[in-house]
Amino acid sequence: MREKGRKPDQLRDIKVERKFIKYAQGSCLIQKGNTKVICAASLEKKVPFFLKGSNSGWIKAEYRMLPASTENRIPRDRISGRTMEIQRLIARSLRSAVDLDKLEEKTIRVDCDVIQADGGTRTTSIIGGFIALVDCLAYLCKRKEIDQMPLNYLLGATSVGVSKGQYLLDLNYNEDSQADVDMNVVMNSKEDFIEIQGTGENSTFSQKDLDALLQLARKGIGEIIDFQKNLFKDNIQLYLK
Repeated sequence: MREKGRKPDQLRDIKVERKFIKYAQGSCLIQKGNTKVICAASLEKKVPFFLKGSNSGWIKAEYRMLPASTENRIPRDRISGRTMEIQRLIARSLRSAVDLDKLEEKTIRVDCDVIQADGGTRTTSIIGGFIALVDCLAYLCKRKEIDQMPLNYLLGATSVGVSKGQYLLDLNYNEDSQADVDMNVVMNSKEDFIEIQGTGENSTFSQKDLDALLQLARKGIGEIIDFQKNLFKDNIQLYLK
């Protein structure tokens, strides 16, 4: 049995509090099950050196797990290989959703700070980071700092896995730590894949397993996209080209 009797193909409940931080141009507190992440999108009126003079913008991401976010305290300011890999994944995912040329020479830095971890911190950070990013872009449009909304589509991410021969959607920490196969999937609202990270942790997996896991991820991400459409329902046409 999963926690709270959750079905194998059922997402954990998602809660989002937007405008969570006063000074960020876009921010939210996102809770997915027992995982909680603060996401903030901040504007910088400059770009990395390799984009100077290109009239194109950039999106960067930083990811950290706060010291008390797990059962055993994590040392502060520890930047591990895992941390670097996750923040690059977040940044790649967010950049895929935006027409960077329409940002002109501006950088949006998206900070994702995990305050409580129970599995799925990277996928929750992508979802929350995207919501913060969208609100930041809307802020720039409203202030006429960019000519038009540069958003291409909505964005979702989830974990899937195989545990004891069963396909599971949106794994919590206990499920993830015991899974035979673990996979993270990022997709957009056009149902295109952006990234697939899959590993046979304790066993190999077949083409049949891969197809089943991707189909399960597609179902879960479709529900996340629907959640976002409802979240942005008052001005969804402004957000999407």
